[in-house]
Amino acid sequence: MKELKHLKKDQLLILLLAGILLLVISLPTEKKGEKQGISQESSPSQGEQNLWDEEAYREALEVHLEELFSRMEGAGEVEVMITLASSSEKIVEKDTNGESETITEEDSAGGNRRMTNIVNDETTVYGGKTDQEHPYVSKELTPQVEGVVVLAAGGDDAVVKKNITEAAQALFGIDTHKIRIIKMSEK
Repeated sequence: MKELKHLKKDQLLILLLAGILLLVISLPTEKKGEKQGISQESSPSQGEQNLWDEEAYREALEVHLEELFSRMEGAGEVEVMITLASSSEKIVEKDTNGESETITEEDSAGGNRRMTNIVNDETTVYGGKTDQEHPYVSKELTPQVEGVVVLAAGGDDAVVKKNITEAAQALFGIDTHKIRIIKMSEK
C-alpha cells in the first residue's frame, strides 16, 4: 500500500486502465458463427418442419371427419384414420427471361437452312432478411388423401356405410375402393 501512495496520478491512471483492459479481454465472447449455429440447432430443420406440418394436417382432417361422421344418423361413435399419398409441395417464384434467335441462310445452290437458338434463363426469387434469405413461395399444395378407414358403431348398417363413403368421396375425390367402413367392436 505504501508503494501505491508514492505513485503519481498518471501512473495510477495507467495501472487502472491496464486492469480494466485485462478484465475486458478475459470476458467470454460469442463469435457470430457460433451464435448462428446455436439458433440453427434449436430450430427444427425444414424437413422436420414439413413432417410435423403434414402430421398436424392429417390429424386435423381426422378430427373433423370424426365430428362429421359421428353426427350422421345411425353412425354412433366414430374413429377415423387417413393416409396421405404425398407430402406437401411448395412452389417457389421464379424470374424467367427468354431469348430466341432465328437465322436463315441461303446457299449458292438455292438451298435454305434455318437455325433457331432459344435461351431460357430462370432465377429463383428470394425474400426475407439479408442474413437469412428464403425462396419466395407463391403457392403451397397440401398433401393428397390416399385412403380413409372409418370405425363406426353403426358400421354394419348399409345406409350408414353408403353415406360415409359418399361423404368421403365428395370431400377428397378418392375412389370407393380406398374407403373402408368397419363396425366398431363393443368394449
